[in-house]
Amino acid sequence: MLPAIPTQAADEVTRKTFWLISSYEKVLFYFLATVAVFVFAHGTYRRFGRYAEGSEDWFDRLDDLPGRIASAAKIVASNEKQFNRDLVGGLMHAFILWGFLTLLIATTILFVDEWYRVFTIALGDRQSFWVGDFYLSYQLVTDALGLLFVVGLGIAIWRRYVVRTERLWGKHTNWEDAFLVWSLFALGVGGFLLEGLRIVGAGEPIPTVEPVSFVGTATALGLAAFGMDASAAATVYPVAWWSHALLAFLFIAAIPYAKPFHMLSSFANVVTRDEKAGARLPGIPSDLDATNAESIDDFSWKELLDQDACTKCGRCSSVCPAKASGRPLDPRDVILDLKSYRESLEREGGEEKEIVAADGGVIDAATMESCMACMACMDACPVEIEHLQSFTRLNRQLTDQGDIQPSMQDVFQNVMMKGNTFGDSPSARANWTDDLEFEVTDARETEVEYLWYVGDYPSYDDRNKKVARSLAKIFEHADVEVGILYEEEVYDGNDIRRVGEEFLYLEQAGTLVDSFEACEYQKIVCTDPHSYNTFKNEYPEIDFEEFADDPMMEFEMEGFWNEDGDVEVYHWTQAVEELVDTGAVALDGTELDYTVTYHDPCHLGRYNDEYEAPRELVTATGCDLHEMPRNRANSFCCGGGGGGLWMELDEEEKPSEERLREALEDTDAGGAVEKFVVACPMCMTMYEDGRKTGDFEDDIEIVDIAELIVEALETSGATISASTDADASSDAAPADD
Repeated sequence: MLPAIPTQAADEVTRKTFWLISSYEKVLFYFLATVAVFVFAHGTYRRFGRYAEGSEDWFDRLDDLPGRIASAAKIVASNEKQFNRDLVGGLMHAFILWGFLTLLIATTILFVDEWYRVFTIALGDRQSFWVGDFYLSYQLVTDALGLLFVVGLGIAIWRRYVVRTERLWGKHTNWEDAFLVWSLFALGVGGFLLEGLRIVGAGEPIPTVEPVSFVGTATALGLAAFGMDASAAATVYPVAWWSHALLAFLFIAAIPYAKPFHMLSSFANVVTRDEKAGARLPGIPSDLDATNAESIDDFSWKELLDQDACTKCGRCSSVCPAKASGRPLDPRDVILDLKSYRESLEREGGEEKEIVAADGGVIDAATMESCMACMACMDACPVEIEHLQSFTRLNRQLTDQGDIQPSMQDVFQNVMMKGNTFGDSPSARANWTDDLEFEVTDARETEVEYLWYVGDYPSYDDRNKKVARSLAKIFEHADVEVGILYEEEVYDGNDIRRVGEEFLYLEQAGTLVDSFEACEYQKIVCTDPHSYNTFKNEYPEIDFEEFADDPMMEFEMEGFWNEDGDVEVYHWTQAVEELVDTGAVALDGTELDYTVTYHDPCHLGRYNDEYEAPRELVTATGCDLHEMPRNRANSFCCGGGGGGLWMELDEEEKPSEERLREALEDTDAGGAVEKFVVACPMCMTMYEDGRKTGDFEDDIEIVDIAELIVEALETSGATISASTDADASSDAAPADD
């Protein structure tokens, strides 16, 4: 005689939790459950304990912990980053996450109710809350979310093993990936199979047993269609039940030792994220004995957590312009190579290696030279891995070891000796102003509203000098009080910092801040997004006093500069957008009729979330703006960042060439695009070079937004001071100037 399973017509509808499971089996079940939980807890403790052995991170990542947890919960629960660039992948992950959490909560409810019954029996009155409407709601929700769980896993299996989505496969793909997806799929399907067997085993008309359990009922109807009756269901059920339970215990126990650990480490990684990661980098101690990446123990606990949080999803790899160009960089592999090396050392017999070296290191020097510091990998990462922090650490180690290209060594030497990356005389820095009909104010002598940091390329590169003169004309036309530092301006240090030359960056920063402090101004405006980022996000992080006693640091600044953000820092497009809005720069949007596309600079867009000001200016000139397919946060780097402007690299196709092809072939306007518009001196240089090497010289012109604005003002009849150079010329310095 089979135990009765009440139908929904009963007043107190419920079902037996351990149907056909004996008391002895029940004891064994709880014993195995305890063992699984113990193994899980022990492994998790050891994994998180390992982070304590990492070096201290550079800032407090646990401040306002409740707020951090709430913010992380929103990010994780909404799956907002999984939906980025991949709708199907986002839905897949959302179904799996929400389904898993629902089934976990459902299992917890069963556990609590079971022990609630034991407790009430001890008091002489057996009770349960898992009855009636609560039970019916429970069954409906678990069936619905359980179905989404299985569907999500089915999509994951399809993408990985049928269509074989490229980014899901790599050199670190192994049994863990298969174990995660197949074990969860088996648990999801197994749960519905058990439900179907139980309903068939009731020995009553299937649709009347538990119609609210619509997936279980459908499964039962399927089993019955294959000839299964109540007796057969009762025979199969215990075997299926134990198989399901043992697989669940195995999964729980394996979580800290395999890929499922990302369920914990990823959430912890989101909790401890730096909202400005990449835009600012950790500093280094003034202690010259400090090491950067001589051993895995030099990495901070957050960097170790980054390694464990990686899910191998390949999103970073799929958006990396270096990888797309054939350079030997795969952001995912760098993180996972470090993790694999760390784990090999934790096992007995692991061979110690150099962390990064030109030959034989865990990470090859050429791999790190390939990074453009564009931050696309970080923007795409759904679990907030801070690739650039680890990459900069590796680059600093390469610099310490002297394992850098001769071309970069020349740049370092130029900066040390001349204060600029060109190695030209500091007295020639403001020579670009000679061809203007007006004099640009000397901010060292006159109080100004805007202190204009011009930058190296607009000061020394012939093509970018034209852009600087255009911008100067705009400021003059708007009657804005703008001044420059003339020969006391030095290189800001942004890119050499990302290549690994931290001390030289600090020396440049101190020297430049000394010049800032000697002037009277209200705001700083930058030509280059790289300068804009470093002034806005990095200089305020430097404690100059820590390096004041270093004889190599010839600056007077002590303490922090602009720590409270009292000095506003602008990219020039932001400042000029305000001038257009106030009418100081009068454009009515009809002056020009070019068909153009615009390229988002990495340091302005992804780094600082400024996308609209440049577009507003382009459309204000009357140009017909057509967006690139990869735009805003998904913009594809020009290839010049992270020292790429100065390095000699083997590439299948330059990023700049691919980007120009995209402009001419993949935008809505296609070949009708006349001008490729930029807002960054490095982008100007890289795209002028790519226009030549990619044979696009007859197809498209590279222009800066400032040049469009000056042309629009001239077209409208506004008074614009002239200059003696041919502003329309597109002569450019080669990318390795």
